[in-house]
Amino acid sequence: MSGTSLDGVDVVIADFNNKKPALVSSLFTQYPNSLLVSLTAACQSNNIEFEQLGTLDSQLGSFYAECIKKALVKANISSGDIAAIGSHGHTVQHSPTSQPPFTLQIGDANRIAENTGITVVTDFRRRDIAAGGQGAPLVPAFHRDAFQSKTKSLAIINIGGISNVTFLNKNQEDIIGFDCGPGNTLMDQWCQLNFDRPYDTSGQLSRQGTVNEALLKSMLTDAYFAQKHPKTTGPEYFNLNWLKTHLAQHPSTPYDTLSSLCELTAQCISQSVKKLPVSDNVLVCGGGTKNLFLMERLALQLSCPVETTASYGVHPDWVEAMAFAWLAKQTMEGKPSNTPSVTGAKKAVILGAIYPA
Repeated sequence: MSGTSLDGVDVVIADFNNKKPALVSSLFTQYPNSLLVSLTAACQSNNIEFEQLGTLDSQLGSFYAECIKKALVKANISSGDIAAIGSHGHTVQHSPTSQPPFTLQIGDANRIAENTGITVVTDFRRRDIAAGGQGAPLVPAFHRDAFQSKTKSLAIINIGGISNVTFLNKNQEDIIGFDCGPGNTLMDQWCQLNFDRPYDTSGQLSRQGTVNEALLKSMLTDAYFAQKHPKTTGPEYFNLNWLKTHLAQHPSTPYDTLSSLCELTAQCISQSVKKLPVSDNVLVCGGGTKNLFLMERLALQLSCPVETTASYGVHPDWVEAMAFAWLAKQTMEGKPSNTPSVTGAKKAVILGAIYPA
């Protein structure tokens, strides 16, 4: 899994032979700086040249393959013991409301299959879009498989670059899920621009600022937050250019801006949860769980217990990568894995394309 935070690649080895998904092993690998620079430019540009995109697609596929091989060595597992690789690829453009709607993930699956000797499943989002959906979020179906409870209604919050929510009703009704808005992406970009840091470690910098209420109010007036679900968004929308339009009207110091961005993430998540049926517990996963200031702000704004997914058996760092392993399993078994009540698709469909070993 290579998410919107652009910090690196998560590889998990997952076992689905038992009632609940089990994490066998995991490995995180940072992007080499040259690859990170190219990826960042591709995600922020609408005018990338074909040669650049093709080169990056090949480089990324080869890098994924190397990460996978290192993960197998670490776990002392041979490639022959792996049923399939689920590769999300990296999103360079997600435009579900364009006419026609489209999404594009890169990371050449041919190279992954060739370099690992393992069958690869990839390109999960476009089939849902072809069926009239938004192509995201796709993880709610896995959340149901991993966390569904017969006694508690749960809200699962993933805080990556973008934040999203899944609601699992204890009465087994349709899943609700959608993107809340920014997660870490605006905070990370602001830290890189103003503090020469990739992100705000533990929320230490955010604590040093004071929320600029005028700036926060301006950002929260964005139409996306009031939009009804199904809805999805990405860093192609919530980025520094978006932030600068609000800062132009409401200037702020670097520390106060970062504190305001942290509060924006907390409020867009808490407001999303409050629009759902009542939750008994909120489970949080993703890199945002490491931002202790954000977690504190979130807990203060929600009326139910807030904890990480670790309490339900899956470490918060690895939930999303495990979800795409599960999606690959569904594809290999010929089973649908989108959730029409979440994405807005007309029907449940089998996602992904298979690249044999």
